[in-house]
Amino acid sequence: MTFSRFLVLLAAGGSAALLLGAFAFQHIGELAPCKMCIWQRYPHAAAVGFGALALVIPGAILPYLGALAAFTTAGIGAFHAGVERGWWEGPTTCTSGPIEGLSSEELMNQIMSAPLVRCDDIPWEMLGLSMAGWNAVLSLGLAALWIAAARSVR
Repeated sequence: MTFSRFLVLLAAGGSAALLLGAFAFQHIGELAPCKMCIWQRYPHAAAVGFGALALVIPGAILPYLGALAAFTTAGIGAFHAGVERGWWEGPTTCTSGPIEGLSSEELMNQIMSAPLVRCDDIPWEMLGLSMAGWNAVLSLGLAALWIAAARSVR
């Protein structure tokens, strides 16, 4: 096995592990994902697919696409972590809005239309990072593996 293929396996395996972890939190840990949590899964699935293709199709293009997928999910994760910390607003479809100045009818409408799982809540964290934050950090590491794999193609 070439060094490039080994790095592709590590990077794609890392995305697969993060996906499996997300599903474990959802189905075993009973932590329902919010909309932005789901968004972070798609690039990981793409990275796994790019990894599978890169094992049979030589060249640097697929590892670079894997890096792009890893950077994409890292970006979504970083944005989501900022929403959770209140650094910036998230999508109105999965966060709560301000309640100052609302009439009781407007407040009731906001409550009734609120998503079941909000993107601005932190359901789990470790060492001061939420799941979204960990996804961002780990995905940046995976992007580095993808780039190393692309550069080591002969």
